[in-house]
Amino acid sequence: MSQYIDLESFNQQIAIESAFIKSLLEAHDRVIVGQRPMMNSLLIGLLTRGHILLEGLPGLAKTLAIKTLASAIHASFNRIQFTPDLLPADIIGTQIYNPATLDFQIRKGPIFANFILADEINRAPAKVQSALLEAMQERQVTIGKETYKLEEPFLVLATQNPIEQEGTYPLPEAQVDRFMMKVMVGYPSMEEERTILRRNLDGSIAQEIAPIIEPGDILKARKAVEKIYLDSRIENYILNLVFATRKPSEFKLGDLAPLINYGASPRATIFLAQAAKANAFIHQRGFVIPDDVQQVVRDILRHRIGISYEAEAENINQDQLISSILAKIEVP
Repeated sequence: MSQYIDLESFNQQIAIESAFIKSLLEAHDRVIVGQRPMMNSLLIGLLTRGHILLEGLPGLAKTLAIKTLASAIHASFNRIQFTPDLLPADIIGTQIYNPATLDFQIRKGPIFANFILADEINRAPAKVQSALLEAMQERQVTIGKETYKLEEPFLVLATQNPIEQEGTYPLPEAQVDRFMMKVMVGYPSMEEERTILRRNLDGSIAQEIAPIIEPGDILKARKAVEKIYLDSRIENYILNLVFATRKPSEFKLGDLAPLINYGASPRATIFLAQAAKANAFIHQRGFVIPDDVQQVVRDILRHRIGISYEAEAENINQDQLISSILAKIEVP
């Protein structure tokens, strides 16, 4: 009984600490119509220090979403347009010689911001991609002999265009794996687009968002997310989902074995647990339920499963494989 009272008290505490989420979502709705799943993914990444790879066509509010979030959190935002002629120094910064002082001075690049939009990351060569990914992983940048820590919160939202692949430099699997989530951004519904049309014609769409919280509040929220209760049965559920991508035959999914070249890495297990906790926090719960795992599992796993030529020939993608796994693995 005492455990129940403690859990109830903890839920109340989480409800208080996550109250700002509602204000952030309301701010999002004043600027952007629809695209709540994308916003939810941004919040999960923000609460867990995880970076996000977005794939979607131009004009689907990817840039606007992260700019709105940055404004609402009173944080700095930089957009980097990746092009084939970009250099690593264009991102992280470089040393500039000053003839007046006869020495080199550091000029910091656009990576020094809380929110970074890396637009069309696959348009730039490997060295540039590596420079960004190193900053994402280490959360620091080395220019010359000096190392500079990147200010928290630090979130990278990288985008890829699913069309026009000529002249691009696709990210290797090992680099893609460093992104916590790969989110597919789709078109709005007809009613949502009708609202977008009317808002833009009558000028009722919000142009600026006043800051709602400070970056320090996000750092406090991250500590609260870490305390979210994850039951051992949920742990087993997460492990079974990940291991089913590696050894499908052991989970009575033998028909998937010829369709999968390689399964998800251990990062998937870690990120899946963290994302489920963050999702519980967003919904003002102090504990994770299976629905939290199911809501984030596709975004966590889709870029970590390698499909075979046989799967490609049959037009089977990662999302279909994940759906088959979810249907088979027992829910606690």
